[in-house]
Amino acid sequence: MELTRRTLIQAGLLSLALAGCSSGNGKGGGTKELTLWYWGGGLSDKVVADAVKQFKQITLKPSVIGGDFKQKLVTTMNGRKFVPDITGIKGENIASMLDEANRFIDLNTLGADKLAGQYVPWKWKQGSTKDGKLIGFPIDIGPTAMFYRQDIFKRGGLPTEPAEVTAAMSTWEDLFAAGQKLKKAVPDAFIVDSVLQVFTVAVGQGDKRFIDQSNHFIGDQDHIRKAWDVAVKSVEMGVAAPKFDGQDLNAAMTNGKLAAIQGAAWSALDIKNGAQGTDGKWRVAAAPVGPANIGGSFLALPTTCRDPQLAFQIVTWLLSAENQARGFTDAALFPSSPASYALPALTQGDAFFGGQKTIEVLGEAAKKVPVQYEASADAAVSQPYSDELTNVWVKGKNRDQAWNDAVAAAKQIAERQGVS
Repeated sequence: MELTRRTLIQAGLLSLALAGCSSGNGKGGGTKELTLWYWGGGLSDKVVADAVKQFKQITLKPSVIGGDFKQKLVTTMNGRKFVPDITGIKGENIASMLDEANRFIDLNTLGADKLAGQYVPWKWKQGSTKDGKLIGFPIDIGPTAMFYRQDIFKRGGLPTEPAEVTAAMSTWEDLFAAGQKLKKAVPDAFIVDSVLQVFTVAVGQGDKRFIDQSNHFIGDQDHIRKAWDVAVKSVEMGVAAPKFDGQDLNAAMTNGKLAAIQGAAWSALDIKNGAQGTDGKWRVAAAPVGPANIGGSFLALPTTCRDPQLAFQIVTWLLSAENQARGFTDAALFPSSPASYALPALTQGDAFFGGQKTIEVLGEAAKKVPVQYEASADAAVSQPYSDELTNVWVKGKNRDQAWNDAVAAAKQIAERQGVS
């Protein structure tokens, strides 16, 4: 026994081995199968299929769960039967899951803390509790950038190369001024695709949201008002497009009415699918002011996991830099591991974007996203701002009245959610 312990110590693996024995429900080693839940597009199906082959000592049974993933997961966990050993958690649900951290294994007890430096720090923090327990292991992220039609920019007399666009439109004011110049030459072209998206990005560019870490409502403070004013200004300056949805949105991307889109990295796939026939006409530049993050998800181990150590090995294999690069190729999942950004899958030029190496923009954005605290009630509290911005954008409601109504409604929701 002593020789075994000495060997483990020399290999630097004793703490990891002990963690595997003490984590979760104490089970491990004897089980014959592990189950994995994720949603369609949440992981690369090809990488998952290879994981089944890779871990031959176990039967790994993956399931793609349709419908309301969170609801099905919570219902199953409440029932305590057929709970997956490994499960995905969507980015929009991680805050609420952190409030129930006792349902999940702290992945740091399995050695995740030794891997933290391999992933963007803000995403790692997003999957962690206030006291440092890691519940969600990062899958993908959604760093924002500006996707624009180079041909439409050229017609409008604007800069056309990504570096030039980044420099010329480094602030929201610069972007809107460029949008006004564009409309003089191309009257039906808009440089802002969505007023709501501008607000979302502007809020995400700071380090505070609607609720602070002391559970206080701060949605009436300057950082939110400034983001609101930026979004409203795009309407007042006439550079925001009408509210396009569905096929109308695809048509606007295709015919050039949407000259630019403020979106996350995964927007590239939406543009490719929606704006068919525009290959080579799009480019990617940095977002005005700086990047935000929209979307991205995690893998977690419920405390009922039958073999935490092996399950953690599967998680880290699925989300290694190499396999995240494959996930980008297979499922447009932008990697949370910066080491992926140097791999061929990401460094090659993208023909749809005129051969541009878009990782040079998106990779830098990913590294610079600010750390934000997101409370579990954040999504509910933020909804009135979207509702009232839509009223300004679509119905012409007075900006100040809309702001006051948004704040009043948000405060009511906050109070109902136990936010002071």
